[in-house]
Amino acid sequence: MRVGIIYGSTRDQGNTERLTEEVIKYLPNVTKINLKHYHIKDIIDQRHEVHGFSPVEDDYDQIIDQLLECKVLIFATPIYWYGMTSVMKRFIDRWSQTVRDKSYPNFKDLMSDKQAYIIAVGGDNPRVKGLPLVQQFSYICQFIGLNYKGFVLGEGIKPNDILNDNQAIENARKLGELLKKRNQIDILNQ
Repeated sequence: MRVGIIYGSTRDQGNTERLTEEVIKYLPNVTKINLKHYHIKDIIDQRHEVHGFSPVEDDYDQIIDQLLECKVLIFATPIYWYGMTSVMKRFIDRWSQTVRDKSYPNFKDLMSDKQAYIIAVGGDNPRVKGLPLVQQFSYICQFIGLNYKGFVLGEGIKPNDILNDNQAIENARKLGELLKKRNQIDILNQ
């Protein structure tokens, strides 16, 4: 079972990444995608144009190809202004184009075979104020067909603050243990 991590942070080794690493540190077969290292253009909404969306020259399809190889997707984003980061939002906005892309004719069907988790870290009472972000992701998953499974929210502002959030660290480790067990079951069933 391949796990795909979609990092939406603009900081290297930030709190969200550190918390996510607690989830995946004992998992084999992990694909890490750090969105800030890819060139992803904003979507130009052409859904209602006669010819549909125009091709876009950027790295977006390269990311989609990697995600389609994964069984579990973990969307890891800091909470910026009570929502996901701009790089994460730009990536997800492009899904509107992908569901209409002839290169990915079964995109929603392929996504419906995957599980999704959200990991988010913020500094202003994230276990309460991060819940709208969690709700937004659950709606996104519902629309695209992803099997939304849950979330881990943590608190941190300055680098390494997350290491002081024992509840978030414990929840991340529990999620990692759950995914490890599922991976072992998948191996036995092959």
